[in-house]
Amino acid sequence: MIVEPTDVPDVTEPGTTVTDDDEPAEETTAPVDDEIAEALAAQEKYQALYDQNSDFVGWIKIENTMISYPVMQSIDSPDFYLKHGFDKGYSNYGVPYIDEACATGLSNNIVIYGHNMKNGSMFSDLVKYSFQDYYESHPVIQYDTITQLSAYQIVCVFRFDTNNETFRFHEYTDMNEEEFTEYMTNCHERQLYDTGVTAEYGDELITLSTCEYTYENGRFVVVARKIVE
Repeated sequence: MIVEPTDVPDVTEPGTTVTDDDEPAEETTAPVDDEIAEALAAQEKYQALYDQNSDFVGWIKIENTMISYPVMQSIDSPDFYLKHGFDKGYSNYGVPYIDEACATGLSNNIVIYGHNMKNGSMFSDLVKYSFQDYYESHPVIQYDTITQLSAYQIVCVFRFDTNNETFRFHEYTDMNEEEFTEYMTNCHERQLYDTGVTAEYGDELITLSTCEYTYENGRFVVVARKIVE
């Protein structure tokens, strides 16, 4: 159902004139703004998915892994996709979904949850980031929304003991500068190795979380920052 977008052409502003040879007059034309062009491309790529289920907010993919899935959000029933598929039917696999506190396009950290399934599907491949060489082979996450096509550089990965931690990583979604610094400090203190990458206030983050069984109620967390060209 995903449609690879075509190139978006330049457009002529409404009310401008066109020369006799059908070429827009140079002084009256304007190229499509980059952000608008990106939004149009994203809409073209994912419109069919959104039309089928308006809870669809994006697509997450990591090259050469099993991770390539729609990302959902149901505000009225935040954990709905924990046990439901894209078609809203019951499913033990669920679908990756974002925390209800996150607002796409507004929050500077989008927290995305997904199951760690025994057959290797959903977010199972995330726990392979416990090995630095796996990170070095898979340093980038593609996370598109219905308005943006974006790549994210992994900043750090860590294991998390939910039962015994006071740091609530999933609550850092709309951060001011002090909160952003606090969040990154806590993440780096727990990181399994140094990626050589960090994030600064003003960066957009995604935080991926899945179950991990080092601890009784453990999580494996991957934090990445948006790559801005």
